[in-house]
Amino acid sequence: MRFFKDLSLSAFTAGFVAVLVGFTSSVAIVFQAAQAFGATPEVIASWMWALGLGMGLTTLVPSLWLRKPVMIAWSTPGAAVLATAGAGHSLGEAGGAFIVCALLITVAGATGWFERVMNRIPMAIASALLAGVLARFGLAAFTAAQTALPLVLLMLGTYLVARRLLPRYAVPLTLLVAIAHAAWSGQLAWGAVHADFTWPVFTAPVFNWQTAFSVALPLFIVTMASQNLPGVAAIRASGYDLPVSKLITLSGLATLVLAPFGAFALNLSAITAAICMGREAHEDPARRYTAAVSCGAIYVVIGLFGAAVTGLLTAFPKELVAAIAGLALLGTIGNGLAAAVRDESHREAALITFLVTLSGVTIAGIGSAFWGVVAGAIALAVQQIGRKAAAGKDIAPACKMALDKKTEAAKAAAK
Repeated sequence: MRFFKDLSLSAFTAGFVAVLVGFTSSVAIVFQAAQAFGATPEVIASWMWALGLGMGLTTLVPSLWLRKPVMIAWSTPGAAVLATAGAGHSLGEAGGAFIVCALLITVAGATGWFERVMNRIPMAIASALLAGVLARFGLAAFTAAQTALPLVLLMLGTYLVARRLLPRYAVPLTLLVAIAHAAWSGQLAWGAVHADFTWPVFTAPVFNWQTAFSVALPLFIVTMASQNLPGVAAIRASGYDLPVSKLITLSGLATLVLAPFGAFALNLSAITAAICMGREAHEDPARRYTAAVSCGAIYVVIGLFGAAVTGLLTAFPKELVAAIAGLALLGTIGNGLAAAVRDESHREAALITFLVTLSGVTIAGIGSAFWGVVAGAIALAVQQIGRKAAAGKDIAPACKMALDKKTEAAKAAAK
């Protein structure tokens, strides 16, 4: 099978790191979202089952089919919205809201309107958006030194040496050394690991307009603006030509099927996509799809053994997770910044996009990724209008002079 021929240690490690980063950074928010609706431990496990299978299959199957890395994740900002908006709503109403959100995502993909909007965003703005989203993880890799200085220094030293001697295996070696150090120093929380098979729990959806407007609509807006928007930026910054509309439609349909079991919103990934689409996954872009397939396979296992695998992933020290994420994303952050400032005519707008996105500001419940694009687009529009006006002023005298010369030449010819 071609997949096993293309698979490499670096690609599998990239897939594992993507799962590690994606899960440990936000699984607690998903738990809080489920609890806000009054979910029992069995229902929370069902949510993990639905999300794990949904992310896994929609990542694994398209990646194998297209031979390109397709990365689907749950909506972390969407989970944050649910954690605050869920109070006062039942689990049945939550399921109804998830279905409404899934239908809206499916329509956004099937009609192609979201991709048409993305096509109008200049590459410099999209690259700055991606760099701004990922730079926070790069910063977190070094701020983790405040609480785990020996671990972070060891990881940084291992990464730099490996980049010099074995660049293809820099991230796997760094992760291996970090796990060994954490195990030796007793920082792995093995007590959180409990072997248990997960069973889905069906919750009959309940529909009403109050939940649709207070839960489903905010969930949809946040998912599209804060997740799918930088997700498309990650795809294009990596140089892959993927059928964005079809993938968004697929994520909506998967959410629709799994919503009664707890899948609240599936969407294109940005952060974990950058890990699996970058050079650290594999030097050959045509073989990086194996990283996404590996990631998807691990997600499926998480879905089937949600409680056990979640405990295993959360057993790692948070500083280890932050550091490996930042180091794995260094190349992508650098490439994004380089593409953002390459064109001088777009440079200032791109920097505004980068800084607003990096700030993490949230307005009206919508994250900084959306507002970064808005700020950059406004800045670019103002600059373009100014340039066009100036160009018009320069062209007008030249046109008048040319017209006068033609008139004089015509008069001379008539004489």
